[in-house]
Amino acid sequence: MHCDALPCAPGRHAVWRGWAAVALALLTCAHDPALAQSAGASLPLVVGQGAQGTSYSVPIQTLLFFTALSFLPAVMLLMTGFTRIVIVLSLLRQALGTHAAPPNQVIVGLSLFLTFFVMGPTIDRVYSEAYEPFSTNQIAFDEALKRGEVPMREFMLKQTRQADVMLFAKLGKIDPSVKSADVPFKVLVPAFVTSELKSAFQIGFLIFVPFLVIDIIVASVLTSLGMVMLSPVLIALPFKLMLFVLADGWNLLLGSLAASFA
Repeated sequence: MHCDALPCAPGRHAVWRGWAAVALALLTCAHDPALAQSAGASLPLVVGQGAQGTSYSVPIQTLLFFTALSFLPAVMLLMTGFTRIVIVLSLLRQALGTHAAPPNQVIVGLSLFLTFFVMGPTIDRVYSEAYEPFSTNQIAFDEALKRGEVPMREFMLKQTRQADVMLFAKLGKIDPSVKSADVPFKVLVPAFVTSELKSAFQIGFLIFVPFLVIDIIVASVLTSLGMVMLSPVLIALPFKLMLFVLADGWNLLLGSLAASFA
């Protein structure tokens, strides 16, 4: 079909010629190694190699940074006290019988800030012993990782049960003569998470007991009065809230959670 039969846009031929020129330039660079090397020289992968190690270009550093950010939630969940705190707060909401109060955003936010409070001394040690020397080029990145690993390992070992460490050491076929302080992270992290789950459910059980007693008493009273059509959960909820507020429950719970990591 000719352009006379179908009117063409004024700049259509110019656009196609531009795209053809770009495609030709790319094909030329692909077939000519010298041209390809000169074209790619504007975005180097490595800037240089000095005494402190390899120095990567800014685009590669940005890529590595955003890749590391994807692992940050896993580190936050599995290597800190966040798991225990968020599970206990969720079990508290279930024990009270308030399905949406406090909402999930409040529970997660409170858990995060309480985790930062609990992990404060450990984070300060990692910052002073590993990050500050690395940021001033006093140590290499590998040495910074080794130094930052020590405070995290001490924190996790303090909260981990010996039986859990032995279980995962056996599953990982670690030499039994290796001490708990020297086990690799692939053994320590799952053992730490397992211990945190156990501790969280133990605390949750203690939280459930007084509220369960209130539910039983309210259900027994309603049954004895013949009010079987009235929901015991609806009647027991105000008494649970009153008990929790009068006992200063938030103070006791959050204080006990923070003290449980000491």
